[in-house]
Amino acid sequence: MSIRPQIALLVACGLAACTQFPELDRTVSPELAASAYPALVPLEPVLAQATAGRVDARATQAGLEARVARLRARAARLRGSVLTGRERQRLAEGLQ
Repeated sequence: MSIRPQIALLVACGLAACTQFPELDRTVSPELAASAYPALVPLEPVLAQATAGRVDARATQAGLEARVARLRARAARLRGSVLTGRERQRLAEGLQ
């Protein structure tokens, strides 16, 4: 087994140990350190509010089925003839 990977790992760990860490002790201002902690709220109202916004599957299904029915009826109306019988006869006479 080669010793080179072990030496490389040792050198990498040694270089990482030389890293300067930022000054974290003085990043919090005295006003922030003296401020009060946030108020804790009960979890039940938050969960109730979160579940109240859920989608009702039955209502969504009924709405989609109604929309599909309306679109199919509209498509059936569009498939019909645009010209009346009289207009069709006039066009046929004009082509002859």
